[in-house]
Amino acid sequence: MKLHSSRAAALAALLLAALLTGCTGNRTPQLYHWDGYQQQVYEHFKHETGPHEQIAALEASLQKARAVDRSPPPGFHAHLGMLYAEVGKADQVRQQFETEKALFPESATYMDFLMRNVAK
Repeated sequence: MKLHSSRAAALAALLLAALLTGCTGNRTPQLYHWDGYQQQVYEHFKHETGPHEQIAALEASLQKARAVDRSPPPGFHAHLGMLYAEVGKADQVRQQFETEKALFPESATYMDFLMRNVAK
């Protein structure tokens, strides 16, 4: 009787392992390229790095996203635009906000609001 229950347990473990292995093979690729973005937002609010370093890191992340043909996540260009505003690059601010609007039309009202306020 003891041999039968250990075989049943082994069979159950084997089936569970096969099921879990089968689930990991069909991963849907991520929609956005998140590399570095969340860390830069965190560092921005914690004041751990300056805007110039954050801009450089986000620009590098943007190049990586383009290299793998993926889009940056929502808010990426808006955040980059705000960093450009901190260092006084008004032309880059507008470009980043316009890019955010083009990629995510639902952000248009907020991007327009930011552009009006940054212009002041």
